[in-house]
Amino acid sequence: MAKKNANGAGTIRQRSDGRWEARYTVGFDTGTGKQIQKSVYGKTQKEVRQKLAQVTAEIDKGAYTEPSKMTVASWLRIWLSEYTGNVKPFTLRAYQDRINLHVIPALGAVKLSSLSAPMVQKFINGLGKEHNGKKALAPKTIKNIHGVLHKALLQAVLLGYLRTNPADHCTLPRIERAEIKPLDNEKSSDFLTTAAGDKYYAVFLIDMFTGLRQGEILGLTWDCIDWSTRTITVKQQLQREKKPDGVYYLTSLKNDKTRRIQAAKTVMDALRERRREQALERIAAGIDWRPDIDNLVFTNEFGEHISHTTVRKHFKQIVSKIGMPEARFHDLRHTYAVASIQNGDDVKTVQENLGHFSASFTLDVYGHVTDRMKEDSANRMEEYIKRITG
Repeated sequence: MAKKNANGAGTIRQRSDGRWEARYTVGFDTGTGKQIQKSVYGKTQKEVRQKLAQVTAEIDKGAYTEPSKMTVASWLRIWLSEYTGNVKPFTLRAYQDRINLHVIPALGAVKLSSLSAPMVQKFINGLGKEHNGKKALAPKTIKNIHGVLHKALLQAVLLGYLRTNPADHCTLPRIERAEIKPLDNEKSSDFLTTAAGDKYYAVFLIDMFTGLRQGEILGLTWDCIDWSTRTITVKQQLQREKKPDGVYYLTSLKNDKTRRIQAAKTVMDALRERRREQALERIAAGIDWRPDIDNLVFTNEFGEHISHTTVRKHFKQIVSKIGMPEARFHDLRHTYAVASIQNGDDVKTVQENLGHFSASFTLDVYGHVTDRMKEDSANRMEEYIKRITG
């Protein structure tokens, strides 16, 4: 009697049409005792081998579900549980929210194998409309929801559960880039003068002259400051869990790429003053000082982290006093970028300092600044021509 293959065992062969096929065992028919076998397909042997390895791993862990019986909801829950291990906690929580709040209520009951591109497009279109008292979602939010759905369905394609990704060719709403509103030279001066007496003056000054994101500056630790080379290493950010009473935690950067900023002398002087202030706060707190395991630069009077909300509240009070109540903390980052470009920094340097993934993105955001600089250059050239030609 031939020996039965164990669940998950598989074989690979090339078909007559040139495609590769991997057959695997998912169990045994209780009536006949015969193996129940399924197949995954691919263009190359390597592709099929990878698909087979993923499927058999699921079977071995007991996480396998027959594709023909699987709903979109059950697959999304499997994907969140089994295929997001390399995702940061903050990002994973965002994925969970998008799937549980939006995708599953609309598409969860649909069989995965029956999900079609028109269904996904209808779902995407519906997100941008008011429905049952719910407001239409912003284009960027819709794009994020589509993004996580596309990732999950792509994994289903790789496993052979779907032949193609029904989210591949969706038409998404256009995202209008919000107008950036940096502080000009006069408002920058007013801001710093007004902020001088504020508890978080150092946060605002350093941010304005380094362009750090709010989470980056609040997650800055003393080991990131190199006094001898006058550099700041940006390697982490302070984030808060997206739930009521969520705790703050340090996590990796938005693009997981550590960067170093050559800081101006004024910035380093402000950091030295902050270190002196923190030492005095530690003495004043005595036994109430929390042993700071994170070694944060910016802490409250007891050595604890500072919340984003607290800093934003102080920022709003300052900008309201100078006649800019609509300004956001992130505008300090824009202020730094525009000032850098206007003072002659090339786009590549600005991109690296800001931590953008590409110089083209930086140019896309701040291109209007360079356009104005080109116009100013042309005007100066015209004045020069008039001077030498009489």
